[in-house]
Amino acid sequence: MLPFAKHRMVGPFIFFDHFGPADFARGIPRTVDVRPHPHIGLSTVTYLFEGEIMHRDSVGSEQAIRPGEVNWMVAGRGITHSERFEKARAEGGPMHGIQAWVALPREHEETPPQFANYSGDALPTRGSGDTWMRLVAGEIDGVRAGAVTHSPIFYAHVKLEQAATLSLPANTLSARRLSCPAASPSTGATSKAGRCWFSRRVPTQSSAPIRPRL
Repeated sequence: MLPFAKHRMVGPFIFFDHFGPADFARGIPRTVDVRPHPHIGLSTVTYLFEGEIMHRDSVGSEQAIRPGEVNWMVAGRGITHSERFEKARAEGGPMHGIQAWVALPREHEETPPQFANYSGDALPTRGSGDTWMRLVAGEIDGVRAGAVTHSPIFYAHVKLEQAATLSLPANTLSARRLSCPAASPSTGATSKAGRCWFSRRVPTQSSAPIRPRL
């Protein structure tokens, strides 16, 4: 979804990959895994709907991510990590999720690399009737997700029943992205039943695009 030719970023979001849904057969080859590779100057944010992925990195982290959890890795001045489908290899099963990359502001580009997993109370939920929302990162209406971010953002997983509407505070958000099976990209839009994820940026100078690296 990001990047593409006419829209390279949404706020600090520079990469947005929706993978799956897929069903892995037991015994999938190791070539399916994402082998060790480096990142600098950004954070990777992985969120799962189904399945399990094992994360390992060069700062010593080893953490399985499961549905409804977030793996937040700050690459900063440099980190190497891998993502492997070990449970699917052993048992088979579904895989469905999103990985986003969030550019670090200039003053944080050289921050030490770090990793954290967030689940449960760190990802507050709210809903009534035909709408449901899990806050993946950022803040809405005074409620904040647990992930430590380097620029003000809003990233949420939303479920809507058919013909449901969802209103979001318009005075705190500028650049926006709405992705779902069938919905209008406007706040308060009416949608067919489905799953959506919103990502937006609060206006701030510290969220300016990172400068070219030498």
